[in-house]
Amino acid sequence: MNIRRPISTATLAGVSVLGLLALSACSPSGGARTEDGKLRVTASFYPMEFLAQQIGGKHVEVTSLTKPGAEPHDLELSPQQTAQLGESGAVVYLKGLQPAVDEAVKQSGAKHVADAAALTSLEEHGTEVDGHHHTTGDNHSHSESEGGKDPHIWLDPVKYAEVAKGVNKTLAQADPDHKADYQKNTNALVKKLDGLNTAFKDGLKQRSSDTFLTTHAAFGYLAERYGLTEEAISGLDPEAEPSAKRIRDLHTLAREHHVSTVFFETIANPATAKALAGDLHLKTDVLDPLEGINAKSRGKDYFGVQRANLAALQKALGSK
Repeated sequence: MNIRRPISTATLAGVSVLGLLALSACSPSGGARTEDGKLRVTASFYPMEFLAQQIGGKHVEVTSLTKPGAEPHDLELSPQQTAQLGESGAVVYLKGLQPAVDEAVKQSGAKHVADAAALTSLEEHGTEVDGHHHTTGDNHSHSESEGGKDPHIWLDPVKYAEVAKGVNKTLAQADPDHKADYQKNTNALVKKLDGLNTAFKDGLKQRSSDTFLTTHAAFGYLAERYGLTEEAISGLDPEAEPSAKRIRDLHTLAREHHVSTVFFETIANPATAKALAGDLHLKTDVLDPLEGINAKSRGKDYFGVQRANLAALQKALGSK
C-alpha cells in the first residue's frame, strides 16, 4: 500500500538546491569568463587548442574537448562537454573532422565561433596514385567533410597561419579589451610559422625521392606545399582498412619510386604499416599528424613535432 505524504516547503527548497548543484556539475565552464576575468575558450582538439593558447596568451583559459593522446576523429562528447560549448566565451574547431563536435557546436548557440575549415581553402586528398591531386576508390573521407574535402590543414604551415589570423579575429570580437594583445601574439605566431615554412622548403629542396608512404592520408596539404607525393595505406580515415588492391598498388609504387620508409603514427595502430614495411623490407619511422600530443610525441608542441616531421622526411627522401 502506497502512503502519500505532503511535501514540505523545506523539502522542495532542498530539491531545488540539489537541482541547481546538479546543473552546475554538468556545466564546468561556469560562464564565458573565469573568476579572474579570463575568456573561456573551448577548442575541439590539439591544433585548435594550440592556436587558441598562442593567440590568447594570458587572457584566455583554453579547454580541449579531446584528451591528450586520444584519437580525435571518432570523439564522442559527454553532456558536460556539450554544455561547456554553449557557455564558452569562444569556440575554436575544425568542421569536418569530428562529426560529434560539428553537431554540438551547431546546437550550442555559441556566439563567437572560429571554424578553421572556413578560414582557408580545403581540397580533396585521399589514397594517392599518381600524385597528391588524385584520389582512388579506396579514399575514405570523414563523414561530415563537405564533398570529401581533406580537413588536415594544420600540417601546412602556410594554411595554419591563415587559420591563426581568423582565430585572432574571433578572440578579438569575444574580448575587444585585449584586441591589441591578440594581434601582437598572432603576428609572433605567424612569423614562427613563416620560419617553419622556410625550413621545410629549404630542408626538402635537394632530395633523391618525392614519394613517401603513410598510415593515413593526413599529409596531403604538406605534400602539395613542398612538391611531394603522399601515398597512404588508408584514406582520410585512419581506422579504415585498405583493400587488397591498395596493398598491391603500394608494393608496386614502393619499388618504382624507390621508397625507403613506411611511416606510422603515435596515436594510431601501426600494425598495417609495420606489416607492409616487413613485406617490402623497408624501414619504419614516425610521421606525426599532430592530432594530439602525448608522451610518445617527438616534441613538446606543434613546432617541436613539425621539426621532427621535417627531419624524418629528410631522412626518408634522401635530402642533402
